[in-house]
Parts: sequence; C-alpha cells; structure tokens
Amino acid sequence: MAITTPKYISELEPYQGGRPIKEVSRELGISAEKIVKLASNENPLGISPKVKSAIDECVKEIYRYPDGNGYYLKLAICNKFILNSDQIILGNGSNDILELAARTVLSPGDEAIYSKHAFAVYEIVTKAVGGIGIKAKPSEDLGHNLDEFIKLISKKTKLIFIANPNNPTGNLIGRSEILNFLSKIPKHIMVVLDEAYDEYLNDDEKSIAFSWLSEHKNLLISRSFSKAHGLAGLRIGYGVGDTEVINLMNRVRQPFNVNLVAQAAAIASLKDDDFINQSRLINNQGRKQLEECFREQRIQFIPSYGNFISFNLGDETKAMMYYQHLLENGVIVRPIQNYELPSFLRVSIGLKNENDIFIKYLRSFKK
Repeated sequence: MAITTPKYISELEPYQGGRPIKEVSRELGISAEKIVKLASNENPLGISPKVKSAIDECVKEIYRYPDGNGYYLKLAICNKFILNSDQIILGNGSNDILELAARTVLSPGDEAIYSKHAFAVYEIVTKAVGGIGIKAKPSEDLGHNLDEFIKLISKKTKLIFIANPNNPTGNLIGRSEILNFLSKIPKHIMVVLDEAYDEYLNDDEKSIAFSWLSEHKNLLISRSFSKAHGLAGLRIGYGVGDTEVINLMNRVRQPFNVNLVAQAAAIASLKDDDFINQSRLINNQGRKQLEECFREQRIQFIPSYGNFISFNLGDETKAMMYYQHLLENGVIVRPIQNYELPSFLRVSIGLKNENDIFIKYLRSFKK
C-alpha cells in the first residue's frame, strides 16, 4: 500500500543545486583537480585562517551537543551589528530561516509573494506548508518590481520574500525604495528581506535594514555565512527580526539546528573583516574580468551586485549547448531554467585563473 501525502507535497520539485565536482569527475572521467566549479556562488578563497584555527580547536568537542541557543554566536552578531540577542534566530543555513518563516506564518491556502525570477527556495518552502506562491512580474532588468508586489497583495497574503541582491539576476534595490515599500505593506504580512550577498556590496550600497526593525516589526532579515564567509559546507545562517516574531519562529525550530563546528566557525568569521574585504576585492576584480569577456563576445548579461553573473545565450538550446561544452571541459556553471530564464546560464565569480579557464572555453565554443 502506498503512503498518502498532501497533493502540495507530491507536486513539489526538489531543489537542484550546482553539480558537485566529484560527481562531474565520476561522470566524465575528468580529474577532480582539473575541474573548476563556478556553479554555486561559493567563495573561491575558501575560509580564513582564523576560521580554520577555530574549527581545528572545536573539533575536539564534537562528541557533545552544541549550544542549542547559540549564545556566543548570537553575542558575536550582537556586537557586530548592535542588536539584542532576542532579535536573532540561528539557522542551518539561511535556507532554514526561510523555511522557519514560512512554517511560522503560513497555513494551507495562504499566499506568499515573490518575484518571478527569485531564489527557488521561496517557492519550495511556501508550497511545502500548503501555501500558494504568487509570482510578481519582474522589472525590465529582470529584477524585483515592487509596485507589482503591492498590486498582488490580497486578503490571503501572509508572506513576502525579497532578495537583495537578487539571486539569480544579481539586481540591487535601493535602500529608499525598499523602505518606501515597507511603509505600504499591512503590518500583519511578514516581509523577509534575504540579504545573503550583502557582504559583497560596497559600503554605500550595504543594507541598513537592521535599523528599520523598531518601526517595521513585520520585517525579518535573513543573512548567510555560506557566501562571502566561505562556510557553505557547514550550513549556517541567521535571521533578525522583532522579538515577538523571533519567539514564534523558535517554537517551530528544530533543537540543535546549528552544529558546534558551524557556530565556532561563524564566530571567528565575524571577527575577520580583513578576509571579507579581501573576498569583496577579489570578487570586484573577477566581475570586471567576466564582464569584459561578455562584452567582447557580444553576450548579453545582467549587471550583478553579487558574486555571480547571469548571461543570455539567446535560446534554451544554445544555452544548454554552451553548458555542455563548458562541462565537458571541466567547467561547471549553472543552467537556470528553474528560474524561468531558460536562455541564461549563471556563472559564479572565481579566482582570476578560474575565470580565465571559463573564458577560454566560452570563447572556444563553436557557434
């Protein structure tokens, strides 16, 4: 006898990430050392020496449960951003924060609004609890059109997801535009501002959303240690919001959802501004390198504020031909049909030599 499951679960499509190096090595018979992965927006610098030391030290304690409340990591976040610990919730990656938000506010039949070309997890966490995903038409540059979001608000709307910068398009919404948008949203609707790539922004572009929390108690800000901090494999992120909202989210949070090593690594990373600054510098240089190549090859691309660039190859067939050509030469990038951008590929910005290899095989494709 087959198990029964809600229709909204059976209709879900699992999340597909960038292909792992070892998988491509097995499939194509290419040495793993010769493969360049530019598919998952990881930090090509890896982790900082301070983080490595913290990991080495805490490994001795992995037979013990982690601090389920994450006291010292929350303290480090508070010291960094001038927050109170009861405004913070920790997650198993920022994906966990997004899921906790959906589980906290959505009931079956409730609606969540997100952009047509937005992070795939928004749709997954919405539908996984029986919610209805409402996609807003994008702006001309394929980013968020906040006026369209407002038009879509209904009596069933309980949640709004906004990524800034946006993945996979890389667009950035200005501070004043977001603040104006928040002022128009009914207070019973949670707005999740996903800032996974904020560390890559220049100082005059960085988010100041933490300072808006006292006025906008329906705002939840999501941050990640997976990108500029280089801790993708440890799965750690956090959310910041009103104390009452955080209290409710903690009621559906799994106990010990952030492991011991991840907490120690995140604490050390928050104290290493030099590493983050170096990561941003390398990313800025790599972005210019790739943009010059796209212009030279007359390939349309979306100017990005993150550590990736999405570029348009004209149609889905040609995009997949480029993808396969790159893959067969040991370069992993990301098709983004699941983001309703079938003619695009997304490439993460790597170190100069990694970008050089990508550029070499992009140029060698026989059109």
